[in-house]
Order: sequence, then structure tokens, then C-alpha cells
Amino acid sequence: MKYRIEEDALGSVRVPEDAYYGAQTQRAVENFPVSGWRFPSSFIRALGLIKKCAALVNHELGLLSAELAEAIGAASQEVVEGRLVDQFVLDVFQTGSGTSTNMNANEVIAGRANEILTGRRGGKSPVHPNDHVNLGQSSNDVIPTALHVAALTAIKDRLIPALEKLQRSLLQKSEDFAEVGKIGRTHLQDAVPVTLGQEFGGYARQVELGIARIRGVQASLLELALGGTAVGTGLNTHPDFAAKAIELISRETGSPFREASNHFEAQAAQDAAAETSGALKTVAASLSKIANDIRWLASGPRCGLGEINLPALQPGSSIMPGKINPVIPEVVVQVAAQVMGNDVAITMGVQGGYFELNTMLPLIAHNLLQSIDLLSAATTLFAERCIDGITANRERCAQNIERSLALSTYLAPVLGYDKASKIAREAYESGKTVREVVLEGKTMSERQLDELFKEIRFGR
Repeated sequence: MKYRIEEDALGSVRVPEDAYYGAQTQRAVENFPVSGWRFPSSFIRALGLIKKCAALVNHELGLLSAELAEAIGAASQEVVEGRLVDQFVLDVFQTGSGTSTNMNANEVIAGRANEILTGRRGGKSPVHPNDHVNLGQSSNDVIPTALHVAALTAIKDRLIPALEKLQRSLLQKSEDFAEVGKIGRTHLQDAVPVTLGQEFGGYARQVELGIARIRGVQASLLELALGGTAVGTGLNTHPDFAAKAIELISRETGSPFREASNHFEAQAAQDAAAETSGALKTVAASLSKIANDIRWLASGPRCGLGEINLPALQPGSSIMPGKINPVIPEVVVQVAAQVMGNDVAITMGVQGGYFELNTMLPLIAHNLLQSIDLLSAATTLFAERCIDGITANRERCAQNIERSLALSTYLAPVLGYDKASKIAREAYESGKTVREVVLEGKTMSERQLDELFKEIRFGR
């Protein structure tokens, strides 16, 4: 590999010749070989957008020449479009403010802008990464701003549409199965009948409430830390910079971002991230419940519950021919577990706000954005490759109702609890159905039983 020499406050650094970044990024590459994890592309795109809007505003405010602003804007747009993603080389586990990644962005954009202006990649002239790309900014306000922009954009563009799609799929199945009676279950034991449609309607409502919870956190994410610079005082930034830059960010994203009402809170605390993660965790728990119910209802096909049939997507065993597993619900359950684990890490990260700065920002950003991405993908798969293809095993549902001892519950108002319990016990010990025991004992006529049980298939 060929190298060029770049300079920073600590001296000379060898940087790969084809890299757009400079000395500070290279030092961070060498200092943080921890996980191999990189910031997600949504975060990098948000950084690019912030730098682009900052350059345009600084030119408007007379702080940056048109030539430099245009070059920085063009380079930043390439970051937004993902064309320079290979230049963002830093590990998530780094300096807790995310300074290394902010400087990675500053150096990449400066290096590309210099190439646009001079034909030479990298360097600090005519565009300087700190003096020009980072003008009016600090890592301490840029990184939390990028987190909010990336998280809200991903929620709006990916997660909410995915959840809405799943809700529609579940509602459709609720309608399709409205008259399919089946046995209800509490404590994993037989309970009184419900309809399959009622069960799916419950799932749809869970997702609907999850969407409302996710929408509820958007107000907190709309507040941006940009303008606070180092500690929240706004040192070295124009008094109009933040408002104008955030207005441009809002225009570009279609979201009504606003400057934080208190910059000290916005940089020292990351409570909005904790709130968002909590909502994501709740959605994950809902999806896990639904996915587990789905795979239990489909268990079998011969020796399980077998009340619904899932789409057959792939062979399920390397040793057992013909086995088909509920692979999509299993994916959903695993994603839910990861999101719940991420929430613990995010909560610990939010506790890392000491005095005027949270120093666990990279951890928070990585885990929060990963949770959004995972839930978006898994939810879409759940709807398209599982829920939409579910069919009801109507015969099995009817058989399970007929064999259930819980039918004795319908007898209690007529015969009394104790006598109904005795009938249930006799049915259990003899292996007969409740209906058979009642008819053999001449406790009720067949017509009376039919009248009593007529609402069963409607879950009433």
C-alpha cells in the first residue's frame, strides 16, 4: 500500500494514499481496533447532511466563501448519497463523544472537496476539516444531532411503514378467520372457545398501539443539539447558525426539527434516546408474543396444536426429511431479544452523561439505530413471508373445541359450578367429551346442548 504524510497537532501520520481522510482518522483507526463494527449508513448520511447544511448556512452568514461552501456541499452530498461510505472506517467503540467519527466526516469531506477544487485528494488546503467543514460546530453537538436525525428518519421511513403493513396483514387475517371457532387458552391450558379472528384482532391491536408508542417519541427526537458546540454555550458559532442550519435539515428530511430549548440538557443527557429505545423494546416484546403464539398455533403438523398453517419456506432439518420449521417467527423472536438487549446497553449508555457531556454516544447511536433497522426488517418479513400466507386448519380447530373440558363452563349457569365440575372430571377420567358425558347421564337433551353451545364458533 502506498501512503502520503498528513499532519496534526501530534505530528506526522502515514495515511493510505487513496484515502480521503487524514491524520486524526488514521490515529483513531490505530487506537480503536475493538469490534470491527462500523456506524450504520443512516448515521453517516445524517452526518453528511449536517455538514452540507452547515456549509450553506456559513456561506449565507458570510463566514465561508462561495467556492469553499460549494465544494464542501458537493462532497457532503456524496456522503449523503452513500458514495463515500468506504471512507468511514472507524470502530463504534472509540472516544465517547464520537469526536473521532466527527473528524472522520470532516476529513473525508475536506479531502473530497480539495480533490474537487485542486485535483489532489486529502490535505487541509484550500478546504480545512476543522476551520471550514466543522465551522460553528463541535463533535459534542454534531454527534447527538446526527443520532436524532438518523433515528427519526429511519423510524419515519422504515419502521412505521413496516409496522403499518404488519397491522394491515393481521387485520386481514382477523377478518378472514372471523367465524373460525377454536379453543382459547390461559396458563397454557384449555379455556373457553374464542375465534381465530379474535386472536388475530388482538395481535393487530398490539401492533396498532406499538405504532402509537413509536409516534409518541418523535417529538423528543425533533429537538437537535446543534448550536451548543463544546459544552452547550454556543461558543464560536454564529448566533443565527443553529436555527438556519436546522431549518435546512428540516427541509431536506421533511421532518420539523427544531433547536433544543436547552443545549445543556441536549448534550449532557440523552434521555430522548432512552425514551425511544423503551418504545422499541415494547414493540419488540409485542412482536415476540405474537410470533411465539403463531408458531405454537402452527405446531405439529401432526402432534402439536396445528390450528393454523404457515407458508412452507424451506426444509427444516438436515436429518429429518419433510420437516418444515416456523423460520420467520423464529427470526422475529431473535430480533426481539436483540432489541431488548440493546435497550439495556442504551440505558447504561444514557447513564454515561457526566456534567456537560454524555461520553457513551457511539454506543447509544449504534444500538438505537440497529434496533430500528432490525425491527423494520423483521416486521416486514413477518408480514410478507408469514402472516399473509397463514391459513386456518378449520377441522382441527373444531375438533379441539369438541374435545375440550372447558365446555363445562357453559354448563355452570344451568347446572351449577359443582355439577359442571363433576362432569368435567368424569370426561377427563373416561376420555369422553363433555357432550358425551352429559348425554349419557341424561343431564340435558341434545337439543338443549346444541342451544347452549350454539355461540361457540363465534367465541362467545
